[in-house]
Amino acid sequence: MISLLLMKQIAKLFLIMAMGFVLVKTRLMKVEESKSLSMIVIYLIMPCVIINAFQVKYTESIRNGLLLAFVAAIVIHIILLILVKVIEKIFHLDAVEKTSIMYSNAGNLIIPIVTSVLGKEWVIYSSAFLSVQIILLWTHGRMVLCEERKIDLKKILLNINMITIFFGILLFVTRVQLPNIIAGTMESVSVMIGPISMIVTGMLIGNMGFKQIFDYKRIYIVTFLKMLVCPFIILLLLKYGGMANLLLNGKMILLISLLATITPSASTVTQMAQIYGKNAEYASAINVVTTIICIATMPVMVWLYQI
Repeated sequence: MISLLLMKQIAKLFLIMAMGFVLVKTRLMKVEESKSLSMIVIYLIMPCVIINAFQVKYTESIRNGLLLAFVAAIVIHIILLILVKVIEKIFHLDAVEKTSIMYSNAGNLIIPIVTSVLGKEWVIYSSAFLSVQIILLWTHGRMVLCEERKIDLKKILLNINMITIFFGILLFVTRVQLPNIIAGTMESVSVMIGPISMIVTGMLIGNMGFKQIFDYKRIYIVTFLKMLVCPFIILLLLKYGGMANLLLNGKMILLISLLATITPSASTVTQMAQIYGKNAEYASAINVVTTIICIATMPVMVWLYQI
């Protein structure tokens, strides 16, 4: 049942991506205009997503579940860092390939998927994975893409996404609920993250064409590593690592962590590549191919986890 709902949700997002493709192909919009949308996603919509995810009623059960989700997210990312380091040497991966394998499209897909497949009350647990990934994206991910040797703590700590993570956690811990009009506004903005991100990807592809996407010879290796090798290793870790037994609803919480991990390559990598002047077209091509493949791989991974 969950696998079928997953396929439907992913198919919807893929159709939205096709709309972005059509906008560029019909010359209603220029591909350069997608950069403005990327800025809106990173600096406006994502902060609303983060704060909105933490706006739930504080209970001991939710607190414990959130702690488990945070531990799982940290362990998953440590494993992914090690895996990417190993396969980087074997396959001679470049910056875009490394970040595309390391970071998933959880920010854009996990909240709509969890909401539609499991229910809104489970979204809070996805915020743990998002928080850990965003911190790494703006530290490790940025360093890899920009080929920097040292971390600029000032830039990281003053990044709007980092600020909103700390603010969201503070609101949750202090049990402060935002006024209804503000919370409602943030929720309205949050639901745009999936559609706009997929439109951006579609626009970038519209400038390339599907033939050019599949002309990238290494895209098949990257897709295989991102969608099969890494997810399967994380699946084994979550299924047999014993963490699911720590809480009554532990298995479901770890399913959300798994869902976040097995999503396609992060469209945020494409957006960051645009902003920092890297190979955004290649990043978007990886995003598209992994999105196509995930229609089959995500339901299979969830089924393997549940049996």
